[in-house]
Amino acid sequence: MLLRLALTHPSISHEMGSSQDHNQRLEYLGDAVLQLALSRELYDRYPHHDEGPLTKIRAQLVNQVSLAEQGRALGLGEHLILSRGEQLNGGRERPSILADAYEAVLGALFLDGGYEVARVLILERFRDALADIETAATTDNPKGALQEILQAISNEAPQYQVLSATGPDHDRSFECAVYHKGGEIGRGAGKSKKLAESQAAAAALARMRDQPPVAT
Repeated sequence: MLLRLALTHPSISHEMGSSQDHNQRLEYLGDAVLQLALSRELYDRYPHHDEGPLTKIRAQLVNQVSLAEQGRALGLGEHLILSRGEQLNGGRERPSILADAYEAVLGALFLDGGYEVARVLILERFRDALADIETAATTDNPKGALQEILQAISNEAPQYQVLSATGPDHDRSFECAVYHKGGEIGRGAGKSKKLAESQAAAAALARMRDQPPVAT
């Protein structure tokens, strides 16, 4: 019952009436559980970091693109309960919907199994991201850092592209990708185009940590 609720998008209530339950309350709970689990892990993992760097690392881990990838990895898209309109508009692959569903599932897991069960799953799912994220997330200017690295090996500057802009005018969400030499090297999301580009650059820097670019 909780899992079904976690996968029920709010569009259902608009289609079937306001009395239809949906996953927003579970999303709220799951977000808190996720933040606590990652905050404690980062606190223990980086004992010499102050609040600022820890907050930057956590923000990169829980941005919309990252959480949507977690949702895709669990196959949530095909099980989402959406209105007909959302289905026709590609809701099963929309990052914001997948990210919300992932947090709602964590909320359901917390209610059903308790915090420790949810924490173990979260840390397992974020294991690779935790290993990769520190360098990029602690960079004050990820776009500048990325451009400096790329200019050292190539005459071609990174290019940023807005992939999507969703939500009402007062609460927009942007998804951006950064490209170099025709290939995507990072993707990010945020409440502004500038923030989404910064997140995309940070993701590219994290990837380069393990796969340094080759000079051309």
